[in-house]
Amino acid sequence: MSDTNNPLPRAVADAYVDDLIALDPITGTYLGVKESSSRLPDTSPAGQEALAALQRATLAKLDEAERRPGADTDSERRCGRLLRERLTAEIAVHEADEGLRSVGNMGTAVHAVRDIFTVTPSGTVAEWTAIVERLRAVPTALAGYRESLALGLERKLYASPRPTATFVTQLGEWADTDGNGLGWFEDFVSAGPAELRAKLDEAAGAATAAVVELRDWMRDVYAPTIEGAPNTVGRERYARWSRYFNGTDLDLDEAYAYGWSEYHRLLAEMRREAERVLPGAETPWAALAHLDEHGRHIEGVDEVRDWLQGLMDEAIEKLDGTHFDLADDVRKVESRIAPPGSAAAPYYTSPSEDFSRPGRTWLPTMGQTRFPVYDLVSTWYHEGVPGHHLQLAQWVHVAGDLSRYQAAVGMVSANAEGWALYAERLMDELGFLTDAEQRLGYLDAQMMRAARVIVDIGMHLELEIPADSPFHPGERWTPELAQEFFGAHSSRPADFVESELTRYLTIPGQAIGYKLGERAWLLGREKARERHGDAFDLKAWHMAALSQGSLGLDDLVDELSKL
Repeated sequence: MSDTNNPLPRAVADAYVDDLIALDPITGTYLGVKESSSRLPDTSPAGQEALAALQRATLAKLDEAERRPGADTDSERRCGRLLRERLTAEIAVHEADEGLRSVGNMGTAVHAVRDIFTVTPSGTVAEWTAIVERLRAVPTALAGYRESLALGLERKLYASPRPTATFVTQLGEWADTDGNGLGWFEDFVSAGPAELRAKLDEAAGAATAAVVELRDWMRDVYAPTIEGAPNTVGRERYARWSRYFNGTDLDLDEAYAYGWSEYHRLLAEMRREAERVLPGAETPWAALAHLDEHGRHIEGVDEVRDWLQGLMDEAIEKLDGTHFDLADDVRKVESRIAPPGSAAAPYYTSPSEDFSRPGRTWLPTMGQTRFPVYDLVSTWYHEGVPGHHLQLAQWVHVAGDLSRYQAAVGMVSANAEGWALYAERLMDELGFLTDAEQRLGYLDAQMMRAARVIVDIGMHLELEIPADSPFHPGERWTPELAQEFFGAHSSRPADFVESELTRYLTIPGQAIGYKLGERAWLLGREKARERHGDAFDLKAWHMAALSQGSLGLDDLVDELSKL
């Protein structure tokens, strides 16, 4: 173990987390750091540069740490390699000025500012007092974001017009969530204590006013300026973002071909399963449309939240002790409904470091009150158990054996999304999806992830559609063709498809990590199975794999193979 004067990589990583929290209290809140609850980060160009300066200084410290005796142990080596890869990828994004044109339906600094309130502690008067201060910081945070975009306009670094239009609409929804003038922040503080009512209402009103001001500037200044800019990013920017989200320099053309191979494999399997649901169905999606009307469904928003909670509780009971060994803290996960104005995709938030805030799954209802079951089961195996929750909560549970950075900060998207997609497949392998409705829904979800690889890479790189494709063979991808293809190969409603395509334009390179990450997890498992032969223990492998902390795809297969 290194001392403070001669730190090894894990100590450098943990020191970085401490310094990061000082600059980014949103990260601090996700980690459960109480002192972060009253603050928001500096979202201006100066704030972005301060973060990059910290990252550069940390890399210099890591250079020294990796030369010290003891730095070559497995735990130090893994942590150091992750820290170097993540910081290098983040600096590359910053130095390309991507933070000056970050606009879209998710993943922006403004989304982070709003979303953090949903996990900020709010059980006591003291905690609500901190929330008052955080609310008062919203106008400055939104002004800093606007300053960043304005600098981007000066440098002719334009966001994509389509995600910009969606973002303007979202801001309008946040300013008036019920159509009667009640903003999201006012609705949020309605649960606060009476003794702070005046302060909460005043701070919430100021936050909403800042949202309106930003909305108006985006609509009246930003959007007209970027009109006519491309919606796609091209190969160079895409490769940079792909490294950021996947932790590897992908062969993008090979990945595109893999997406098509999975498309053909899954389509054949979906056709067989569709026969079980609706014999003679013209397409698998005709069978899924039949299920939308006639399949099992849950009525009511509260009812679907409770049903999803029961689904996760049941999975924990059946998997714990057989295919996983779960600590008591990891066994707790909560089902929640996402706040209005969210993107269409469900999501998960990790527990705090002390588990005082448990892991939570979030369902955006998109105004629906009727929820087909086929569309939910494998999705909640993905978001909850054995997907995101088991992995990310296990990282928190074993944080003492890792570094805080590996356990909670340095997450590689493709690692986590790959595990969650592997978790869906695992539940199919274990026989949890024998029901025809649920299994066709699972295959539909798998097809959606294969389609993501095809359209995300295809449209951003303007690749040619293969000659053996049943869809526009020989043409080159555009966002319009991508939306048509996605809609034709998905059971999701039109507003979901619209939101998904906007998501791919907002965060290029992220959506491909599900299938490519799953491929890495499956390959690592197969190599470990080959190495152990008949002695291979799936439960032991699962727990060892989930206890490694974050890894980029560069390292994931190699490390999984050794377990």
